[in-house]
Amino acid sequence: MKGRKRHIVVDTMGLLLAVVVHTADIQDRDGAKLVLGKLLGRFPRLQLIWADGAYGGALVGWAYSLGGWLIQVVKRAANNHSFEVLPRRWVVERTLGWLGRNRRLSKDYEELPESSEAWVYISMIHLMLKRLRPA
Repeated sequence: MKGRKRHIVVDTMGLLLAVVVHTADIQDRDGAKLVLGKLLGRFPRLQLIWADGAYGGALVGWAYSLGGWLIQVVKRAANNHSFEVLPRRWVVERTLGWLGRNRRLSKDYEELPESSEAWVYISMIHLMLKRLRPA
């Protein structure tokens, strides 16, 4: 199948905690299980995860039983058909925008999903190092 999906988990500043890249034929909820599995045991203070509407349903109970995480789904208003900044959702979108500035991530050049994941991590490391550099 052609195409890839990226699932990322970021902190409140938009810095990457985990990423999973897989083929586009996997449902979003199944991809979320893969990325949440990477968080297990790594971030003991993590309690609340804000998520897009695609990540609701049975995933909420699964995440609570796996890591004790409460998933709060951020939905847009049903009557609004124009652009709307959703609370906390923009943090992930901003991070995806930062990653999209990297030429290697702007298109799907990689043959393996693992290579694509590695380039996401490399891109985020580069971004964080630039921010640590004194002005």
